[in-house]
Amino acid sequence: MSSDVWTITLVAVFSLAAVGIYGLLILRNLIKIVVALQVFSKGAILLMVTAGGIAGKPAIGQSLAITVIVADTIVTVMALALAIQVRRWCGTLDTRVISTLKR
Repeated sequence: MSSDVWTITLVAVFSLAAVGIYGLLILRNLIKIVVALQVFSKGAILLMVTAGGIAGKPAIGQSLAITVIVADTIVTVMALALAIQVRRWCGTLDTRVISTLKR
């Protein structure tokens, strides 16, 4: 592939990661935070695959991406289960309200 294609791919990957980070910094709803974390992690996965392609070893990037996808899925399921329990216990998913609770 030409360098122009790699440049466009890298810009898209970093844009995706930037949207995810922006969402993590701005959002207050736990479910939306999990979605923003997913967007950021997908950007990181695409970066691994792209880096493998640029280096001429796409199999390494793809195998790392599959490993990250499996771990990311487990983290997402646990985070959503935790968000459900927080909603049941606190009655809200807003992090501003949850952070004011005391033990």
